[in-house]
Amino acid sequence: MSRIAPERMKKNPVSESKTGRLSISLASTMESVDKVEAAAEKLATEAGLDEDECFHVAMAAREAAVNAVLHGNEYDPAKRISASFENTGEALVITIADQGKGLAPETLPDPLAPENLLRGTGRGIFLIRSYMDEVNFRQLHPGTELTMVKHLAAAGGKG
Repeated sequence: MSRIAPERMKKNPVSESKTGRLSISLASTMESVDKVEAAAEKLATEAGLDEDECFHVAMAAREAAVNAVLHGNEYDPAKRISASFENTGEALVITIADQGKGLAPETLPDPLAPENLLRGTGRGIFLIRSYMDEVNFRQLHPGTELTMVKHLAAAGGKG
């Protein structure tokens, strides 16, 4: 019979969270965006993140999915987005990919520049970078893959 050491029982619930990976392929629709957001929120909740951090992870995933559907695939029904959600035990890793023409993130305008402050668009990548600990783009030919990482607090860390 296996026994849990008393010091393990006192660990931060984040370190005891459920690990695993979910990968899905979705149509280029706003309904798919909602599914991505819900899966990200569930992942963050199951990892033991607080309400604010769960919101941040879900919103980052939503923004990435909106970009994939709207800007990447341009709502093309022949193109799909793929999403993967993983809890490694140390971090949440969310990857969203589209089948579009590709994106060079360095060419995006600064949403905080005075000429862009009143624009109704252009803040998605800015929000993603604000909410997540790591954000990486990769060109797929065709398409773009965006990987977002939220580090989990270790036992004895914040939380």
